Amino acid sequence: MTDRSKLPYRPCAGAALFNAQGRVFVGRRKPRTGGEPGSFEWQMPQGGIDEGEDPREAAIRELYEETNVRSITFLAEAPDWYSYDLPPEAVGGGWTARYRGQTQKWFAFRFTGPDSEIDVLRPAGGKHKAEFGDWRWEDLAALPGLIVPFKRGVYAEVVAAFRHLVA
Repeated sequence: MTDRSKLPYRPCAGAALFNAQGRVFVGRRKPRTGGEPGSFEWQMPQGGIDEGEDPREAAIRELYEETNVRSITFLAEAPDWYSYDLPPEAVGGGWTARYRGQTQKWFAFRFTGPDSEIDVLRPAGGKHKAEFGDWRWEDLAALPGLIVPFKRGVYAEVVAAFRHLVA
């Protein structure tokens, strides 16, 4: 058995997308094949940083690939990288077998387009597989209570980093 504590973290970028009212986009994860949605399946767009890719550009790319959103302006960058370890029940194939968890750099953006621009079912004009089955605007402070328990610490850090944007 692999000692997971010796594995590296997967570098990722996340996007906190704020609307004009100061609420944040959250998407409801689609259930895995044959799985049922859990009670903590809401999250913000995020994903892996490609080798040589700038983290902010990765966040913008992931936002588009998961939501279809292009109408944004940059607001802020979180001051630190935030990490979480995957629990044993979340480890499977793919990236989860090669990494102990993720280390994430978060960016905040203002959404400047109409809500109709958001298309989680056909993101990137249908060029990417849908990761979300639904979406909504949510209060920033509520985010840690919506995410899977092992990511709550990261979401609490993101809320603290961007709290000034809704004050």
